Amino acid sequence: MTLGLPYDSEEGRAYAAAVTALMTGHAYAVSARIAGRMGPFAGYERNREPMLRVIRKHREHAYRIPELAREGRLREGPGAAEPAWVQRVPGLAGLLAAARQSWDEALALGEEHGYRNAQVSVIAPTGTISFMMDCDTTGIEPELALVKYKALVGGGVMRLVNRAVPRALRRLGYSPEQVEEIMAYIDSRGTIEGAPHLREEHLPVFDCALRAPGGKRSIHWMGHIRMMGAVQPFISGAISKTVNLPEDATVEDVEQAFIEGWRHGLKALAIYRDNSKNVQVLTTRKEDVEGKKEEPRPVRRRLPDTRKSLTHKFSIEGHEGYITVGLYEDGSPGEIFITMAKEGSTLSGTMDAFATAISLALQYGVPLRDLVYKFSHMRFEPSGRTENPEIPVAQSIVDYIFRWLASQFLSEEEKEELGVLSPAVREKLSREGPKQLSLPVVEARANGHAHEDAPPCPACGWIMVRRGACYCCDNCGTTTGCG
Repeated sequence: MTLGLPYDSEEGRAYAAAVTALMTGHAYAVSARIAGRMGPFAGYERNREPMLRVIRKHREHAYRIPELAREGRLREGPGAAEPAWVQRVPGLAGLLAAARQSWDEALALGEEHGYRNAQVSVIAPTGTISFMMDCDTTGIEPELALVKYKALVGGGVMRLVNRAVPRALRRLGYSPEQVEEIMAYIDSRGTIEGAPHLREEHLPVFDCALRAPGGKRSIHWMGHIRMMGAVQPFISGAISKTVNLPEDATVEDVEQAFIEGWRHGLKALAIYRDNSKNVQVLTTRKEDVEGKKEEPRPVRRRLPDTRKSLTHKFSIEGHEGYITVGLYEDGSPGEIFITMAKEGSTLSGTMDAFATAISLALQYGVPLRDLVYKFSHMRFEPSGRTENPEIPVAQSIVDYIFRWLASQFLSEEEKEELGVLSPAVREKLSREGPKQLSLPVVEARANGHAHEDAPPCPACGWIMVRRGACYCCDNCGTTTGCG
């Protein structure tokens, strides 16, 4: 981009191939010199001819870089004449000459001394290295976007703006005023498409891996593969690079990408379909990064290894059991254990599993008040009278357990609302209406006519009892309006 060359162009591929050929050719030449002093790598003598054959292939491709750059791979047959555009690309002719010289030297020295290294080069992703060196791009990747957003591990978003654009514009002949206006347009729109003064033929220079918001252009995935194919002949190992596919890429596109990678002689190929993951480190939209922040997860608050506990014995119509509550340092409940006396293994196991689930809910921050309101007044057998004056009647074991928890850990107002007859609640109800709000008695339960037209209690669901013109709940003390 700085040279004013499109990534997906013959000139761009030729330049990248020349740089890569020069690096690897010089590395093999130095490796041969080291072998002259220290000897070649172990096993070289057994593999001398195959190794030299590989070096000759590298050298052959170095002399055909412009032809290689046309499609990212060589066709069968003799090499073509060097095209005229090689002289027009700044510095390319000199790079090609230096690269070819390095491979001539690498082959000559290798034939004499062998090589100290079986391989000398790969292309790494260099994400962290490039960031620390303040580079705009990484490895052999094109620019992801002229304006991109990076999600930070500790939270937050970093806006990254490509700094090669002004230099590219100046090289392409734009005036300082025009460069300033184009950069202001990119900063506000996130794309260079439609920028003032920009000529249509220069748009490919600024094409990126991802399509900008509001833009239509991006590098086709074949452009990535052609670039890799152009430099692969000058790399000992593989190329670590992502072939970016658009969000609407099909299964057939992915299949074709791997086939083309094979045709271009690539040793490795990695594809990425845009937005195919929940979290994407780099994106072209700020809202994409902000909108994909992970929701805060509940944190489990574990009890100390040694903690205080409270154990309560209960009986519902002769069915006895025990509730043990483990307490945090502040006295709030963090776990419960339920043991049923003289009951079968099925009920005991069910209550044990239920207690474990409630314990986990408490430790993950579910308020006890919500659990009490959810599980109290559930009606199933065994149910009936209890020996606890605060909870004289229980509609089920679960009802009793949670109303007892309410009696121990909730406020007086919440106890009253739940029908837990604590001493304070009982005193209040006695002041407001001692006759209607008396404790339940066996005779009232036995009076079947009192229940014939009685509605369910709006607070707890218990069948209410007619008391003159009023209805009273023997379970929680609620009364209806008297006519």
